Amino acid sequence: MESGLIGLAGSLFIAGAAYWKKSLSASGFWAAVVLGTLMYALGSPAWFGTLIAFFLTSSALSKWKHRRKAAAESGYAKSGRRDAGQVLANGGLGLLLCLGHAFLPNPGWWAAFIGVMAAVNADTWATEIGGLSRSAPRSILNGRPVEPGTSGGITPLGTMATAAGGLFIGAAAWALNAAAGVPHEARWAGFLPLCLLGLGGGLVGSLTDSWLGAVCQVMYRCSVCGKEIEKSRHCGAAAARIRGASWMTNDAVNLISSAPEVLPPC
Repeated sequence: MESGLIGLAGSLFIAGAAYWKKSLSASGFWAAVVLGTLMYALGSPAWFGTLIAFFLTSSALSKWKHRRKAAAESGYAKSGRRDAGQVLANGGLGLLLCLGHAFLPNPGWWAAFIGVMAAVNADTWATEIGGLSRSAPRSILNGRPVEPGTSGGITPLGTMATAAGGLFIGAAAWALNAAAGVPHEARWAGFLPLCLLGLGGGLVGSLTDSWLGAVCQVMYRCSVCGKEIEKSRHCGAAAARIRGASWMTNDAVNLISSAPEVLPPC
């Protein structure tokens, strides 16, 4: 009961600040509160803190040099203000792993959680930092140049951000474990294992996200400017769907691309 109240208080404070800074919509605020409260109550400060490390850095990066990234982001299905769908796409699988650990304790749940959070964090860092690249993105499928903001487009800067985002989650998880007094020799608690897990999870998740974005994600073409976009309306007019199933949105891609990380070595 006490851990639930602490988690609720912390989640209300952090999500409230994010809503005030316009990083969360109203639905995103409530989804974040529920997600954070359950993560703290079912897991531990380390589980909750790793989730918060992802949320704070990704929110800050989405605001960083927003004007410079505005042109590329105009075709995204959603803005930088995260709604409930985005919150659950990025944190829902992590919550399920936390739930599994609460009922069937095993170090594998924690390892899988780090992989998942590294994947979503690396993908966010790649998108936000890669959007500032001075070189044109290239398709992950054939290496040809594509327009900035195109799903499946990657850059050297974005790839480096992917690695950094994964490593950050591994290092943050280690620091949180250390603060909680978890022995470094405990399975999946050492600095090197967690950093390698974060790096691997980040690279696999982000590149999977790019591949799914290029092949499976629903995409539209604006009938006014001709730009390939993620949303069904652009330039004030309806856009034509050119590929992908209507349910394979960016949120679905984010969720699916983090799934390979749930099976780390246990």
